Amino acid sequence: MAATSKEAMVKGPIINITERAASKIKEFAAQEKVEEYGLRVGVMGGGCSGLLYKLALDKGPRQDDRVVEQHGVKIFIDLKSAIYLTGTTLDYTEGLNGKGFTFQNPNASTTCGCGTSFSA
Repeated sequence: MAATSKEAMVKGPIINITERAASKIKEFAAQEKVEEYGLRVGVMGGGCSGLLYKLALDKGPRQDDRVVEQHGVKIFIDLKSAIYLTGTTLDYTEGLNGKGFTFQNPNASTTCGCGTSFSA
């Protein structure tokens, strides 16, 4: 049975985004001239630690996605990725080591030096 939009809308702690990350997501969407969007956050096999984070703008949720909305940004997470992302905070940093999105994931047992892959 397909989930209704209310059933797909989860306001719980699957993932949290900081205001800084939300601002950057909105900025990227504006640069791409995308009006209706959400950020698809997922996990896939790969990287030096075994699992990679993936981010992409998407027009809407898929049938089994969990949707989190914070700071005016919708985040779409597939059920498989939700297992690895529960409790994660997505932030955006600009510093001496570069700039980009960062993940503070309590489920990661190890992470690579660049922070883009992890194992759980």
